[in-house]
Amino acid sequence: MVQSIVYCGIGILSATFGLKGFLLPNGFIDGGATGIALLLSTTLNIPLSVLIVLVNLPFVYMGNRVIGLSFAIRTMISICVLAASLLFIEFPLITNDKLLVSVFGGFFLGAGIGLNIRGQAVIDGTEVMAILLSRLLRLTIGDIILFVNVLIFSICAYLLSIEIALYSMITYMVASKSLDFVTVGIDEYLGVTIISKYPDQIRELISMEFGRGVTIYKGKGGYGKSGFNEERDILYSVITRFEVSKISQEIERIDPEAFVVMSPVKDTIGGMIKKKHI
Repeated sequence: MVQSIVYCGIGILSATFGLKGFLLPNGFIDGGATGIALLLSTTLNIPLSVLIVLVNLPFVYMGNRVIGLSFAIRTMISICVLAASLLFIEFPLITNDKLLVSVFGGFFLGAGIGLNIRGQAVIDGTEVMAILLSRLLRLTIGDIILFVNVLIFSICAYLLSIEIALYSMITYMVASKSLDFVTVGIDEYLGVTIISKYPDQIRELISMEFGRGVTIYKGKGGYGKSGFNEERDILYSVITRFEVSKISQEIERIDPEAFVVMSPVKDTIGGMIKKKHI
């Protein structure tokens, strides 16, 4: 509980700093619900603190239906605290350089949204809406978020200018990356599939030296020097990106001809992986 409050508090301060120190004074926007509020604030001259609450109200309702009442309550409290921060906390204008505003405004805003997610709340409800609509429309969450943001930036280009819309797209991309970094963390996971003539040595290496679990599949060769239909053990493990270089070197030392495939893993549950507790 205390950890969640700390995450949300720091996240709200970070988002407020990104908005008042960079984006608001320069008329830039972001994607999602925050972008809608920024666009309305810029064009209608309504205080952002008011619009942040009004725009997110439908998403809080959706969050109650999709996730649960406790999530909706935490989210509503976080949004109200953010609105109060925008109203009462003052930050100096950091820069007027458009590129710096786009990059650092997006960074602090995205980090703030990500920290609130780690605190089990949101201050931008677009993803909640995307979850609900994906169930109704049979579209992916990514497709819905993309459509919403294309619409927001198109309206921005029409009402403000194409230049501001383009810089705001940079803001959104940076915010998305910083959000992912905060929520996923530096321990990004990779799934590793290994096909080798020496599976036992490689399995022992991954299990004993790196402390990772290994799953063994039974497979057959389909093409290549080793022949068609030759049976072999296929190893699968999940590692962090910091272990990639060392494991690759060790696998090459054991079997220079090993076939290794790596792919990103969004998240893991259980197994021999050090988990981050949110």
